[in-house]
Amino acid sequence: MRTDIDTGLLRALLTSSEPSSQPGSAGRHLSEGGVRPWHEEARRLRRAETTRQPASLLSHRQPAILLDDAYRIQWHGTALRVAEGARVVGHKVGLTSAAMQEQFGIDQPDSGLLLDYMAVARDRVLPLGDLLVPRVEGELAFRLGTDLSGTDVSERVIHDAVADTFLALEVIDSRYGFEGLTLADSVADNAACGRFVLGAAVPGLVPELGGEHLTLTVDGMVAACGFGRAVLGDPIRSLVWLVQRLAVFGTGLRAGDVVLAGSVHASLPLGAGQTVVVGSPRLPQAVLHVA
Repeated sequence: MRTDIDTGLLRALLTSSEPSSQPGSAGRHLSEGGVRPWHEEARRLRRAETTRQPASLLSHRQPAILLDDAYRIQWHGTALRVAEGARVVGHKVGLTSAAMQEQFGIDQPDSGLLLDYMAVARDRVLPLGDLLVPRVEGELAFRLGTDLSGTDVSERVIHDAVADTFLALEVIDSRYGFEGLTLADSVADNAACGRFVLGAAVPGLVPELGGEHLTLTVDGMVAACGFGRAVLGDPIRSLVWLVQRLAVFGTGLRAGDVVLAGSVHASLPLGAGQTVVVGSPRLPQAVLHVA
């Protein structure tokens, strides 16, 4: 992967995660510069999100698109949202389990940026009409206490950097639709980030998360389950993968970032009126109510 693809754009977007940043200032500046051929695709995806009308697959219109260009589209799309007042609050790593890779026919992870408006408070209801084709996943998540960067970062360093561990529910939502989705489509569309809800935090890194058994229920009925080890063998490796990928672009994770590690099971369609809960033996539940 090339390293000359708007690294300044990504660094500035991550800097916009500082609460003291002037809302929209980074995005307005960034959307005026950079590589213009991909601005229109970012705008196309933003229109799909706001109108709830899916865009045609990028991979059909640009079959030779490179993965680094797909990340460029993702970053320009995030810049559009930052220009509207959104703030970067973390990252998601997707396609980290065999179940998810098999479901979508994609054989490697990807990542996206979490924005503040994607977070659903535990006492709020998610209006299903805000999304296009939502699906839900049970996950483990982390909040960092210190910055992390570097291609050679060790699991020990990452262990020490984790300030909190959570259960999470991620609602994925593709602005292209999921039918025929490729890795490049997913990356361009911000790794299908839709919404997320966190359970209560457990301080520090909960040990031996590979053996943590997550159970997802829909309206009280078990709908899916899986062990933490489904995520790259150990969910902490999701952080390793992300830090190493960001290092290629000259940046890293920041203290305070939330990172969703990826689903332990295949995603499920989300329906209006549902209550979705993910639980595990050692972590507080994450609960999502859907209207």
